[in-house]
Amino acid sequence: MGCIGNLLWFICGGFISGISWVLAGCLWCITIVGIPVGIQCFKFASLSFFPFGKEVVYNGGAMSTLINIIWLIVSGLPLAIEHAVLGCLLCITIIGIPFGKQYFKLAKLALMPFGAVVK
Repeated sequence: MGCIGNLLWFICGGFISGISWVLAGCLWCITIVGIPVGIQCFKFASLSFFPFGKEVVYNGGAMSTLINIIWLIVSGLPLAIEHAVLGCLLCITIIGIPFGKQYFKLAKLALMPFGAVVK
């Protein structure tokens, strides 16, 4: 399912999802202070382009929590809403449920991306 799922995902919506992460990363990289946040966005853009067969593990400390709060206020909420709405739309059909699950995984990641590791 991994290879075929990723190919279908990329063609049918993953490209748009990944571009959203890349755009957020570019906006964060405009400032010098935001470069580490932008780099993290670029890492998660690759997950957003091809999510099947990958797992997100959450572990973080106090610094991750602080950066996640700033992220949520500035960029996280629009990305999370985008992924959650697309996930709900895809879950309407039985065929779209696996793709909807991937969007929900990305929505959770968009809320709290720092301290998360993709495996």
